[in-house]
Amino acid sequence: MRSFRALLYAECVIFARDKAAFTFTFLFPIIFVLLFGFLMGGMGGAEGARLGLYMPDGGRGEVLEEVLAGIGSISVTHYSDQLALQDALEEKKIDFGLVWDGERLLFHYNCTRVQENYAFQQLATGIAAQFNLSYQGLFPILTAEKIHVGKKASTGWFSSVVPGIMAFSILSAGLFAVSGHITAMKERKLLDQMIVTPMRPIMLLSAVICVRLVIVYISTLITLLVAVVVLKLGFTVAWLRYTVFVTSSTVGVMGLGSLIALVVRRPSSASNIANVVSMLMMFLAGIYFPVEIMPSYLRALSKALPLTYMADAMRYVTGVTEMTEARFWGITIAMLVLAALLLPLLGRYIVKPDRGRY
Repeated sequence: MRSFRALLYAECVIFARDKAAFTFTFLFPIIFVLLFGFLMGGMGGAEGARLGLYMPDGGRGEVLEEVLAGIGSISVTHYSDQLALQDALEEKKIDFGLVWDGERLLFHYNCTRVQENYAFQQLATGIAAQFNLSYQGLFPILTAEKIHVGKKASTGWFSSVVPGIMAFSILSAGLFAVSGHITAMKERKLLDQMIVTPMRPIMLLSAVICVRLVIVYISTLITLLVAVVVLKLGFTVAWLRYTVFVTSSTVGVMGLGSLIALVVRRPSSASNIANVVSMLMMFLAGIYFPVEIMPSYLRALSKALPLTYMADAMRYVTGVTEMTEARFWGITIAMLVLAALLLPLLGRYIVKPDRGRY
């Protein structure tokens, strides 16, 4: 036990002295959250959307005006001609435009706002459906009524990005913790010195896991706190599920890092591979944009990536999206199984020093 405590202390000191690991674990997630939050924090949502309206003929315009007045989430600006509406759309004075010529509704969007247009198109679909009914003097068969259930909703686009960034930080920290750290110890021959001690080799890997678990958990909490305090986002965190999931996902991706450490000897190569793997997963797992807008073959590929499921589960435990209990616990248990299969199996090979040169 004394030797294990010494290993824990040594791992803490090593991490504190590793400026690259410290920066990547703590600062990068915060930088990503603040950067995307200030630049694009208002994107992706239709709440408070600005609509530009042009009616050249004014044919039955009162019906359209009544429909738009009943949608409380948008503000309407009238324009005297279509060219002025197009200019306002290009200058982002309005979010999307609507032209009613007495016969049909024609919606206009800014082609540069790809991420946001999805929400505006959904809003336009609702406007068109309601107008078609009202124009014919009909009423919807079913009506919807909002009922406040006492929880703060987190349905904005950036509210779903923040848990994705947290999941990505878990992935990168877990991969680098084992792959880069263990291969560096191999190259420096530190493992050769440890093999002559009575310490069991698996204890080193256990010390790495324990220290990184605490570090990753603190890192995700800091990232979440920054999003709440600085960007004024609201999350309803299920703390028990949150703690269990962060723990299981961290040890699970450490198992993936063990695979890298097993086949790569140089720490620089291991870090490069871990970096490439994590970046590819970040772009394909729907962290910054929905998986649904990807081509079909990329959507199929994203389903094979652990980060896709980690991001979905993190959004669930932070109260951003819904998920069945069976799916959440299935993801959590799968990460634990991944760790249970890979870490003990590969640990004795990773921790064992290279004797081939003697």
